[in-house]
Amino acid sequence: MSSKSVPSQKAKLDELITKAPKELEPTRDLWPGIEFALDNSKQASQQFSKQHVVWGIAASIMLVGFIALLSFESGKQMSGNNLVQQLSEQHVKQKDALLVSLKGQVAVTQNWQQQLQELDEAAIAIKKALANEPNNVAFLKMLKQVHQQQIALIERVHTPAWQKI
Repeated sequence: MSSKSVPSQKAKLDELITKAPKELEPTRDLWPGIEFALDNSKQASQQFSKQHVVWGIAASIMLVGFIALLSFESGKQMSGNNLVQQLSEQHVKQKDALLVSLKGQVAVTQNWQQQLQELDEAAIAIKKALANEPNNVAFLKMLKQVHQQQIALIERVHTPAWQKI
């Protein structure tokens, strides 16, 4: 390549750039495609949310079945302490699985982890009471309710307002 061709190519390029239109108009209307994509993303998000509900119900059914299986294992009843331990372990697994499935989604509130910690502290207090009265049904129900509140809190803060009905 000669040194003369480089300036002439640059001048030619500059000329083409100045002749190029400043704005480009699309050859067709793009809004129908954009609306279609938005509608499909809303449907996918709603379906994703419904899948979470289905998985939550399935996990709850499995939890009940697991507890029933353990309580009737070998024809002997599970003691209160073992039941509390099994409930707690199952809850931790369910909570961890839910947090992993929601990883990357932005929470709609900032203090949800503080609220989760407060519910953890309530669960610890109930477990201490159950240590003294392991077969107290009211305490067992309270523990289950706290566990359910934690799961509901995690799901609620990770569901955008436009997905709520």
